[in-house]
Amino acid sequence: METLQTSGALNVASDAAIEVGKIIAQSITQLDRIQISQKSRNEMVTEIDIVAEQKIIAHLELSYPLFSIEAKQSGNKDRVSEFCWIIDPLNGNHNFIHGHPHCAVSIALRQRDDIVLAVVYDPLRNELFTARKGSGAQLDGRRIRVSETAKISDGLIGTGFPNRGDANTKPWLRTFALVLPRAQSIHRSGCPVLDMAYVAAGRFDGFWQFGLEHWCTAAGSLLIKEAGGLISDINGDSDLSKSGNLVAGNARTHEKLRQLVSHTG
Repeated sequence: METLQTSGALNVASDAAIEVGKIIAQSITQLDRIQISQKSRNEMVTEIDIVAEQKIIAHLELSYPLFSIEAKQSGNKDRVSEFCWIIDPLNGNHNFIHGHPHCAVSIALRQRDDIVLAVVYDPLRNELFTARKGSGAQLDGRRIRVSETAKISDGLIGTGFPNRGDANTKPWLRTFALVLPRAQSIHRSGCPVLDMAYVAAGRFDGFWQFGLEHWCTAAGSLLIKEAGGLISDINGDSDLSKSGNLVAGNARTHEKLRQLVSHTG
């Protein structure tokens, strides 16, 4: 997709994210009125997840009716197209359910095997993170870069607890035991999409998490790359779809963090 076309697609995706962000921001103050269902032991779904996703899809399809779609709640719409929207309408919905104001809308566009566009919108802080492949990453229209922190001991490192069964629990606990005494501080926010956006913006110096699905990593991975950072699985592979066990940071913290967690993942 040419630069001019991705610019138009970025505007459409940004508008969609901001539109549903208004619904999320309003609904978090009215949680007693929201229906919640449980898909699994660790996965809750609210009616806002469903409504937000439907509105995003409708908005995107007005401009790009032939693009395929991979959506967290409603599944896939496979079409004969080299382009595919990847949508997570409410990342951090456990936070949302409890009224904790830390969640985000995530929309990415994949062209064949490459993510070419990313939008991450925090409706509760009104922060819009965007990126186009080859054009850098931005926060509210201003260029962002990963941090210049060189040492893990000087770093604020983000992580997330395993939440899709028990397979990753023991390996992750071993990584935590290694990183905790070496980092300046470790944060667990419950919203991996924003964690990756924060790496891109230099707010986190590194991030690792196990078992993430592709709709969690698509937009965040492009933000980090376009902000000058690195993101890979724990073995250094840039294809995150194989395991969902990822490590991110600037060029120096990424490799040091990856070496730590690769021994236990």
